[in-house]
Amino acid sequence: MGPAMPQSAPTAVAELLTMLDLEKIEENIFRGRSPQIGWQRVFGGLVVAQALVAASRTVSGRTPHSLHGYFLLAGDPQAPIVYEVDRLRDGKSFTTRRCNAIQHGRAIFSLSASFQIDEEGFEHAVAMPNAPMPETLPSEAELIEKFGSIMPEPINRWFASDRAIEARPVDPSRYVRHEPGAPVQDVWLRAAGPLPDDPAIHRAVLAYLSDMTLLDTALIGHGYYVFDPRLQVASLDHALWFHRPFRADEWLLYAQDSPNSSGARGLTRGLFFSREGQLVASVMQEGLIRRRRSDG
Repeated sequence: MGPAMPQSAPTAVAELLTMLDLEKIEENIFRGRSPQIGWQRVFGGLVVAQALVAASRTVSGRTPHSLHGYFLLAGDPQAPIVYEVDRLRDGKSFTTRRCNAIQHGRAIFSLSASFQIDEEGFEHAVAMPNAPMPETLPSEAELIEKFGSIMPEPINRWFASDRAIEARPVDPSRYVRHEPGAPVQDVWLRAAGPLPDDPAIHRAVLAYLSDMTLLDTALIGHGYYVFDPRLQVASLDHALWFHRPFRADEWLLYAQDSPNSSGARGLTRGLFFSREGQLVASVMQEGLIRRRRSDG
């Protein structure tokens, strides 16, 4: 029996927007929740996005240009997450915030974010990779139909799961190969339905989806995939820089590579491009990549 097909995209997107609309419970203190879909731990991208929302709620007239975070403990999806924001600095041009995500009395994630007034300055950016447009690539349903019988079951379940994000890998054969390859991958991503026009929502959604395929890139070089039951895989840190305006409900090319793996850790980086070829954001992450003891 194959995996259940996902819920309607508008429902999944509405659920994500609800999770990003944090409850203010005190000055500088907010509360968020996770989807109740049986996950063993909270998705790291959701914690990054919610922490960014919490920090942004304490800033006016400035937009975030960078964030850096450390994952400290696995999040409990059955418990709410409390976000405590520390207003570190309000300068003439830049504002700095620190935000700790807390569950059961302990910090599970710590974020630092910097905000800036709008300014003009020098402009340059790298070019977008020569990738096919998303409309020419198979949809998730078409991927399941074409490769479902030979893809690992965890990958099948991921493509068929209830998600607010639509993904179109440039090279879907990556999910059926079992030999090492170059640790590089390009994936088109977008929200699976329309988002409100508020740019803060689009930044939060990009922060959410920036954790979806990044660490998997390091595993391509070793013939594994991120859901491989033989591995213990977890994000350790996450850094994100916003460069230019964008919409997260329009296709963004996530061009990713992994320059290093060592010490049971993989380093990965990614660039987000609009379909017009404009660089809109950059990401870096290091993650735990450890063979489970039962794997020899």
